[in-house]
This record gives sequence, structure tokens and C-alpha cells, in this order.
Amino acid sequence: MPPAPETVEIDFITPRHLAGGGDPAWITVPLYRACGWSYGDDPLMPRVLLSSPDQKALLWLEPDPDDQWWTLHHAAEPDRPAWYASFGARTPVELIAAVTDALTDPAPATDALCDPYGALRQAGWSPYGDNGLASPDKTAYVERLGTPADPGAWFVTVTLGTYQKVWQARFGAHTPPHLVAAFTTALADPKPVLRTDGPGALPTRDTTIVTRNTTNVLAVYVASALEERGRRLAGRSTPSPAPPPADPAHRANRGRAL
Repeated sequence: MPPAPETVEIDFITPRHLAGGGDPAWITVPLYRACGWSYGDDPLMPRVLLSSPDQKALLWLEPDPDDQWWTLHHAAEPDRPAWYASFGARTPVELIAAVTDALTDPAPATDALCDPYGALRQAGWSPYGDNGLASPDKTAYVERLGTPADPGAWFVTVTLGTYQKVWQARFGAHTPPHLVAAFTTALADPKPVLRTDGPGALPTRDTTIVTRNTTNVLAVYVASALEERGRRLAGRSTPSPAPPPADPAHRANRGRAL
């Protein structure tokens, strides 16, 4: 009799901002395999570095108990100064991946049409401070510093109680709005995220705040999820360019011919 298929215990966690960090490979492996980023590391330091094919973006993961663990820097371009984004250790990888997926998308969204607050408002987030929104459970806050005339950096902060900060994400003032919107859209998503590292990795087990549903899943399905994500990203394609506008003289001649 063949052995029973191996299964893995999976936790499905909501809200996702309190699910813990998750597996960094969800971010790093697709960047390397599907998006052409190159990697480097330091055998003497617990550090991973990834750079984009055009060498304009650099992502590094460096455990730092006193500061952000993930940092993304992008060089200046003709239409935009240099910018950065950083993420604390417990920032769910699904949220960070939303940013890197948007950054590497061959057909990026138009910044002018992106409102980082839009998905949050639709999800029932309420006004907070001078220019921010708070989640319905009052554990997550998104705000932009500065003024409408001189906007500054974005801060996304998740807390438990008054003083216990769980994680924080920061986006520099010049970060493309569609990348901030990608993050906040993933943050507002009500779908649970899965974790395999057990309840000990959760920032809280308070059942009035976090919902944890546990089930057994075939191990092969869990292992294939990252591969499927890589295939999906690799399959993205650059949209065909719009046809050039017709020459006015040609249109006029065509009209006379008709």
C-alpha cells in the first residue's frame, strides 16, 4: 500500500497585517528567476542584495533588530528624484511583494490615476490625524506627512495597544504613487494569507483581533505556490505600443477621396 501523501499544516490569517513576516523567498526568488534581478551576498554577514537589470534599483534584506529589515532604493531618473521604501521585519511579504511586482511590471499603472488611500477607503478605513486613515480595528495606520503643497513621506504603522509597534513601512516623498497604492491595496485586501510557521510567529494570538484558521494541505501544493507565482510574473508582457496618429494631410486626402 503506497504511503499517504505528505501534508503540511497551514494557518490562514486575517487581518493580513497581523500575520507576521512570512517567507522572504516570496519576494527574492521571483525577482531573481522571473524578473532578471541579480543577487549578491556577504558570507560574513546575514545580508541579501538584489539589483535590477538596469542597475537603478537595489533591494537588500538585512536583519536589524533596531531598524527596518527590507530597504529598496531607486536611483534618480530624468522625471523623478531618487526614492526609497523600507519595511520592518514583521511586514507581511505579500505586501512587500505587491510593491516589487508593481515596480517590475512591464506595463505599470499611471501614477496620475493612483490614489494610495482609495482601496483603504473602500475597505472602511476611517480618517486619522491630519492626513491619514486608520483600519477598522485601529491596529493599522497610513498617513502622509507634509502639506498638500509640499507632500512628504508615507508611513504605514501597525501597533498593538498604545506603545507596541509591530512593524512600519516607509515610502520616501518621491516614491511613485502607483507603488504606494500597490502596497495599500494589498494591505486593504480582506483575503487571508497563509503561514506555515505556526502561531508562535504571530505578533498576537488575541482572537478578538486575529482570526486563525488551520488546515492540512498537500505539501506539494505548498511547494508549488512559489513556482506558480514565478511563472505568472515571468509571463507578463509589455503592451503593444499605440499606433501613431494619422498624418493630418493624409486624413484630409482620404476624406476627399470618400
